[in-house]
Amino acid sequence: MLNQNQIPLLDALKLCATRPHTAFYTPGHKRGEGISQTLADFFGKAVFGADLTELANLDNLFAPQGVIQQAQQLAAEAFGASKTWFLVNGSTCGVEAAILATCGTGDKIILPRNVHSSAIAGLILSGAMPIFVNPEYDPVLDIAHSITPNAVQSALQQHPDAKAVLVVYPTYYGVCGDLSAIAHITHQYNIPLLVDEAHGAHFAFHPELPTPALAAGADLTVQSIHKTLGAMTQASMLHIQGNRIDSDRISKALQLVQSTSPSYLLLASLDAARQQMSVHGKLLMSRTLQLAESARMRVSQIPGLSTPLFVSKEKSLGFVALDKTRLTVTVAGLGLTGFEAEEILDEKLGVTAEFASMQHLTFIISLGNSHADIEQLVQGFTTLAQKYRRTNLAIKSNLLSSLGIHNHTLYLSPREAFFAGSEILPVEQTSDRICAEIVCPYPPGIPVLMPGEVITQTALEYLRQIQTMGGFISGCTDASFCTLKVVKERL
Repeated sequence: MLNQNQIPLLDALKLCATRPHTAFYTPGHKRGEGISQTLADFFGKAVFGADLTELANLDNLFAPQGVIQQAQQLAAEAFGASKTWFLVNGSTCGVEAAILATCGTGDKIILPRNVHSSAIAGLILSGAMPIFVNPEYDPVLDIAHSITPNAVQSALQQHPDAKAVLVVYPTYYGVCGDLSAIAHITHQYNIPLLVDEAHGAHFAFHPELPTPALAAGADLTVQSIHKTLGAMTQASMLHIQGNRIDSDRISKALQLVQSTSPSYLLLASLDAARQQMSVHGKLLMSRTLQLAESARMRVSQIPGLSTPLFVSKEKSLGFVALDKTRLTVTVAGLGLTGFEAEEILDEKLGVTAEFASMQHLTFIISLGNSHADIEQLVQGFTTLAQKYRRTNLAIKSNLLSSLGIHNHTLYLSPREAFFAGSEILPVEQTSDRICAEIVCPYPPGIPVLMPGEVITQTALEYLRQIQTMGGFISGCTDASFCTLKVVKERL
């Protein structure tokens, strides 16, 4: 057992930042001396003194032998991994590296259609061919859950030569599928289970939270420590266990997708966040769960609002557990779209949600929230219901939030389409053409169209409806969604 009270990387950074010496190395601001006064006035000058490069005592992220190695070993023990890598380019680079390390050009990988855009980037970089599995879908709530064990089994039976399975766990709404069953099925084919656990970094620290991916049998998991714990934005981790993943390939893949000038502020925040959770995690998560339960109970009692994912009902194969720190509120009963409610809460009532969808608003309640925050949330929803309610809301049914359940035909691999000759056309002329770019409402960053897919009228209608209701489109060249980039080759 390692001493989880240690913070070796942060301690080393403190020493280097306070050691008197003359700097002739990057960054150019030289420990804050040359920083813009505007920045110094806002952030304070001390933080720039710790914005250092890979000095001798600070180790090397890509060949760690000192304090970074020690910090990563402590993190591996804390999160239940055999080996851990610190990430400074977010979970995006971790997901990309996971695919690059397990799949080559033309290799098949089984994954849900509601993956994050980082997985599509991984397909483009690796040349892998996706075998998409539609997630379980709740047509009443218009929410996608997890892919089911049966769906994974069926995909593997049809594609026994697949090199890996990738699962999103939990979803953006906090829904967890039966990961243990999926791991068991995947391992029968002697291939690794990769997990995008970006929103589940806190699971390891309280028994009332869903089972962590590694404990459920995952071979590799990527976690955004900054999303639900106390690290700085972009600070994430990649963990592995077992012998199905070549750790050297992970290291080499990360060298391709991470900066060669990693921020020690981000790295030190990972070390500190791990220490915080190792020592105080259960207490912090108990408090967070209490805040979340208080928010859920009080908001659900406001007329016109509901928290349907919490309603006691028989769970399904795509929904076996829920992260209770993730609060999804259905606002359709107020005659408002989620986008309208989000704008009112943010601009007029001082409450900012994580993201909006057609019928819902979703909030992340974490160790950084307080009782005062919950009061503000409840008061905001109370005012929303009293002053902004409308008579009804007509929402087109069977349009899956951030996905659209329709037939996705992959005509080219994402890599082939990305590098193919392309042209830009008015959106109304793109139906039945091959998409050449990623198109997704953001957040949560789940592509509706991706390179290599045939553009359908259903997808175009869904994206237009997102715009009409106040959402916005990202990933594509034309953010106004008047034009789309398509492959010149016709079907």
